[in-house]
Amino acid sequence: MTISTQKRAFAVLVATGVAVSLAGCGAAPEDNNAGGGESIDFLPCIVSDQGGFDDKSFNQLSYEGMVQAAEEVNVTPKDVESNSETDFAPNLESLISQGCDAVVSVGFALSAATVEAANANEGVDFILVDDAADNDFDGTTDADNVKPLLYNTAEAAFLAGYLSAGYSEAGKVGTFGGMEFPTVTIFMDGFYQGVQYYNEQNGTDVAVVGWDGASGSFTGGFEAGPEAKTVAQNIIDQGVDVLLPVGGPVYQSALQAIKESGRDIALVGVDADLFVTDPNTEDYVLTSILKDMKLSTYEAVMSSANDEFDAATYVGTLENEGVGLAELHNFQDKVDPELWAAVQDLQQQIIDGDITVTSYLD
Repeated sequence: MTISTQKRAFAVLVATGVAVSLAGCGAAPEDNNAGGGESIDFLPCIVSDQGGFDDKSFNQLSYEGMVQAAEEVNVTPKDVESNSETDFAPNLESLISQGCDAVVSVGFALSAATVEAANANEGVDFILVDDAADNDFDGTTDADNVKPLLYNTAEAAFLAGYLSAGYSEAGKVGTFGGMEFPTVTIFMDGFYQGVQYYNEQNGTDVAVVGWDGASGSFTGGFEAGPEAKTVAQNIIDQGVDVLLPVGGPVYQSALQAIKESGRDIALVGVDADLFVTDPNTEDYVLTSILKDMKLSTYEAVMSSANDEFDAATYVGTLENEGVGLAELHNFQDKVDPELWAAVQDLQQQIIDGDITVTSYLD
């Protein structure tokens, strides 16, 4: 589908100030002007996974990236939240029926519904956050109009695991996940490998409770609720002094369990820097394993707006800064400077290929 003359003119202006590598097009309702100025014939939309757009994690970051793009092209986006898996397909259908040109699907769980919707709507650009949009992970998507945004968070989680092992005085660190999806266990895999590497390099025996590289503890969902709190409590009861919860809002239940334990237990965040996104964590969060979903989502939506969409898979790494490790913030004085320096050295070694971190993306 071709873009309008108005859209082409605007795209030229945008291209001079924004570096993007993605894109698409389509018709939108006439009332999609966000700021009252000149807008383009383009409607970006987004559907959340469970947890909603205020999860202070992957849904929120993706949403912020989409909104940033919409504001830049001066249109009003549409969004819909999912409360359960049964909402995924109807939510996608609802957005498409409203004339969406680019649809962001947030989360591994939306993959099947997104691929189905994409194959039925070839004129719409789909951006799938956190899944490869295939069944084989062979580098090809199951729909030509789906762009996967992936993140090799195992690399950053390796650094967090090494840091946590060095910080731990109990000799035990813990982790648990929401659901046993590859995009969840990739954090746990990297964390586990980082702890093992610390042990190898320092002659220690720091244990990882909740994940052994093949199986572990999961809450069964991505909600902050009694199930997540119970899992966190069970791990805390085994004597850990660092805890990595993986699964959006489940960290909130872990934080509650930590507070109620009365023990000095550090929290490791995922996706966003929890110290920044949730002030309640400031005195508890050691660091966070970052995924720059905001930037990659923004770039993908802008590419669609500029009629430059392609379905090539994006993979965030330490090297391209698609993943990373947050600063220590309030734990700056609690972490041995030599340990933190070693973490920085490890990051460069991973980037240079001197240390290999394995994940499902390999």
